Amino acid sequence: MNTSLTVLIVEDDPHVLLGCQQALSLEDIPCQGVGSAEEALALIGDDFAGIVVSDIRLPGIDGLELLNRLKARDPSLPVVLITGHGDISMAVGAMRSGAYDFMEKPFSPERLVDVVRRALEQRGLAREVSSLRRQLASRSTLEGRIIGRSPAMAHLRELIANVADTSANVLIEGETGTGKELVARCLHDFSRRQAHPFVALNCGGLPENLFESEIFGHEANAFTGAGKRRIGKIEHANGGTLFLDEVESMPMNLQIKLLRVLQERTLERLGSNQSIEVDCRVIAATKADLDELSRSNGFRSDLYYRLNVVTLELPPLRERREDILQLFEHFLEQSALRFDREIPPLDNQTLSRLMSHDWPGNVRELRNVAERYALGLPAFKKAGAQPAAGVGFAEAVEAFERNLLSDALARNNGNLSQASLDLGMAKTTLFDKVKKYGLN
Repeated sequence: MNTSLTVLIVEDDPHVLLGCQQALSLEDIPCQGVGSAEEALALIGDDFAGIVVSDIRLPGIDGLELLNRLKARDPSLPVVLITGHGDISMAVGAMRSGAYDFMEKPFSPERLVDVVRRALEQRGLAREVSSLRRQLASRSTLEGRIIGRSPAMAHLRELIANVADTSANVLIEGETGTGKELVARCLHDFSRRQAHPFVALNCGGLPENLFESEIFGHEANAFTGAGKRRIGKIEHANGGTLFLDEVESMPMNLQIKLLRVLQERTLERLGSNQSIEVDCRVIAATKADLDELSRSNGFRSDLYYRLNVVTLELPPLRERREDILQLFEHFLEQSALRFDREIPPLDNQTLSRLMSHDWPGNVRELRNVAERYALGLPAFKKAGAQPAAGVGFAEAVEAFERNLLSDALARNNGNLSQASLDLGMAKTTLFDKVKKYGLN
């Protein structure tokens, strides 16, 4: 049973209400009690994390009307009804209207706990399915995967959408931790190659003596220790996408062989003279300046031009500070789900650190900070937690303010009057700031 779910008991008899709360508390089931349907409706939003146990006979709005209103808001919300003697036919009617179960007074604590446990289990499963559906829906859009409101991220999403379903090779440039593999996967997933393999190879993580057999494959006994045939990364990516990370680390002799494969669309495994046709799109990523390296003979210029048909530049996180809070909240939600924790509220000290930190490890570092925060650990380790050199207080405050205004406008569907009330800000002041930050 998901212990983060709660039980809302709606009962106007204080003795019955207390008895229910005590029975559930003894079983460590979180619960809350109210005396009327009106109070319950004020507490329950569209995505209430729990179930409702309500008496049918209540002052004002009765339990049956409460059931109807709750079901109209959220059809999957389990509502258990408490009936008095002679209310059985009414309870059966309520079951037809969508009540989860009913209990006739007087009921034992064991009966209450049993019904509540079953209802909570159903609620937990329904919420899990709903969460997974939301995740799948967000993954099916670029906005759900390439997160950020900054102009740089909007431009990146536009470029990905334009070139994803083409055969053009792509070079992704960016510092460590900026999300180069994520962009490569998006290029693959939004192309007609998405039904075929996405094969990733980190060129910087392989010893040179293993590199050739890893990328091109080998026949059995092609060299000492090669006991059986191995299919290389290029061949495995046939029909799909080959992602070469840290491509600047590729040994020069293998750059020549890769160039030949790209030109001829065939390869030979080590120890074989047989040509194998391959059709894979190459996406390369680098944290170096390949143009400069090719000029200084540190990287083959002919391979550079072959890879560099389309270039996507990923800005470091410190250059798109308006995205920090949105990314942090996204990673915090993911981490809380993975660790089965409640999402902790964001305190002002952490917020200030988030906006002023230099983020040398970029988005990857931000994700690690969010994971620590979700676990209740200090978000920033002492080393490296200093505010960014060269990032002024005003710049950090502006980025935070832009985020705050964007969130308020999104919450209120772009309505300036509602957003100004939400923020406790004069409408004219809000209008000026919206113009200043170019918000829609």
